[in-house]
Amino acid sequence: MCITCVKEEFPDRESVCLDSGSYMLNFAGCAQCGEKSCLSTVNRQTSEDESEEEVTTYQHVCQSCNHVIANHEHIFRIEEDFQVYEMLCLLCGRSDDQRSIMPCDPRGPKPEHSDFD
Repeated sequence: MCITCVKEEFPDRESVCLDSGSYMLNFAGCAQCGEKSCLSTVNRQTSEDESEEEVTTYQHVCQSCNHVIANHEHIFRIEEDFQVYEMLCLLCGRSDDQRSIMPCDPRGPKPEHSDFD
């Protein structure tokens, strides 16, 4: 992982949990070759363990010189009546989210975010 290639290390992404793609707004450019073009995702692997937790990992790599920018990890699991998502990546950030698997969320509707909070 290369902290020189990102604007902010592990930015807080709240509930945005990506299992593919790249957070390009946080990409400062490749520290090795200076390119600021698109990144490739390589070495993508998905595995499931005994606890039925699905883990997807891949690397963000510079398309020009193959410099590894960051390692990306996305986790999905079911806990009781909720789908749980987690993401950890130097480039894309850290986040977690829970979604009810029931038609109506037993916790009620999520409060709307306001610019006045």
